[in-house]
Amino acid sequence: MVWERGLGATGGFMEALRQRVCEARAALEAAVRMDDPYAVAVAQDDLDDALRIARDHGIDVGRDLGPEQSRDSPAGS
Repeated sequence: MVWERGLGATGGFMEALRQRVCEARAALEAAVRMDDPYAVAVAQDDLDDALRIARDHGIDVGRDLGPEQSRDSPAGS
C-alpha cells in the first residue's frame, strides 16, 4: 500500500513511532526536572512501550535504551 506522498504504510508507521519515542523521551526528561515521581513512572512506561515496539519491528530510534538502562538514566545519557 502506497500513500499519496510516496510513503508506504511502513514508512508512516516508522515515522509515527519515531515521533512517539521522541515525545516520550521529552516527557520523561520534563518529569525528572519537575521531580514528580508519578509523572516519571508514567513517562518511563510510555517510553519503554515505544522502544519495545520499535525493537520488535526493527526500527532504529536513535539512542535506543532498554527499560533497565533507561530507568537508571532517564535522559538517555
